[in-house]
Amino acid sequence: MLPLSLFAITRPALAAFAAMGILWGTFAAVLPDLKTMLAVNEAQLGILILFTPIAAVAAMLVAPVIGALLGRVVLPVVVLAMAASFSLPGQAASLLLFALAMMAAGATTGLTDVLMNARVAQMENERGLSLMNLAHAAYSFGYAAAALLTGALRSAGWSPGAVMGTMALLAALLALATWERNGRIQGLTRPTGETVGGLGPLPVIGGGIVLIAFLTENAAENWSALHIEQTLGGSPAEGAMGPAALALTMGIARIAGQGLVNRVSPFALLRVGAMISACGALGAAGATSPAFAYLGFIVMGIGSSVIAPTAFTLVGRLARPEARARAIARATLLGYFGYFFGPPLLGFVAGSFGLRMAFVFAAIVLMGVLALVPFLQRRVG
Repeated sequence: MLPLSLFAITRPALAAFAAMGILWGTFAAVLPDLKTMLAVNEAQLGILILFTPIAAVAAMLVAPVIGALLGRVVLPVVVLAMAASFSLPGQAASLLLFALAMMAAGATTGLTDVLMNARVAQMENERGLSLMNLAHAAYSFGYAAAALLTGALRSAGWSPGAVMGTMALLAALLALATWERNGRIQGLTRPTGETVGGLGPLPVIGGGIVLIAFLTENAAENWSALHIEQTLGGSPAEGAMGPAALALTMGIARIAGQGLVNRVSPFALLRVGAMISACGALGAAGATSPAFAYLGFIVMGIGSSVIAPTAFTLVGRLARPEARARAIARATLLGYFGYFFGPPLLGFVAGSFGLRMAFVFAAIVLMGVLALVPFLQRRVG
């Protein structure tokens, strides 16, 4: 059982992670209705979603500057902006407006993610605690709850606009809980005289692992509902259970990993997590019914749950104190190439070879973690 004081310490970051989980969980579960609303196929939908990472990457590049300018109000402001942006895609009356709305969602998500991960890394090192798994668990639980609620609202006949607008309001309420008296994130600006390459290879290696984790995790979350409904003939409620099962499992596993990370080698966690997740992806690919697909997503969630938080913690722990926030920002930037490019990439694979092959592709990509861990481990030696 985790002490209540741990939740109190991390309350601002937990609220930000949960808000993001609610918004992306809603988007994943309502995606089949958005596809119908826009009258596009999987490949076309993948192209439309591709505008999201373009805006997100641009926003991540300026996130440290914006974080330094906003000071102690940084998390409330960016989370409110993110909530507002997610009310827009369901209102889009054309493909162009939908693409613009997704760009707004991507930009605000990029800002929020860089800054909330940097805030957690600062909390970890100020207090000597491991908090990253707990923070990412809040995202997973928010994602799962939103996916389930979205499935219920879809079954009740709610439109995509009504669903996304309602869930955006819930995320906006959570933004109020991100306020803290001294929420300024230290180390966002580069010291005078430091070169562009002053961070070294650490955030690149860690960011590569996060990229793989987020590519497979977010792609599976975004396309699982379509896989269940279109490949396996499931209902909207059964489709919503796909991303919900994955996210809920990841949340529970991350709570367990909160204590495990202090007793097991982080490098072993990364390797075992990647192999378990790959097995789950293959199981989902070969599923013959929604129930078997859920089992694959649950196994995938158990494995994926520890990869990104462990990589973030290692980057924060191994970076120089004055460069910690920028190292986390760099790793987040690289990692979210996977977060945002994963769904459209799997959309292209699904459009060309089918949704089953998309999950086989995810399993293959996960093996890249095994190749990167030795380079990260060498930084410790």
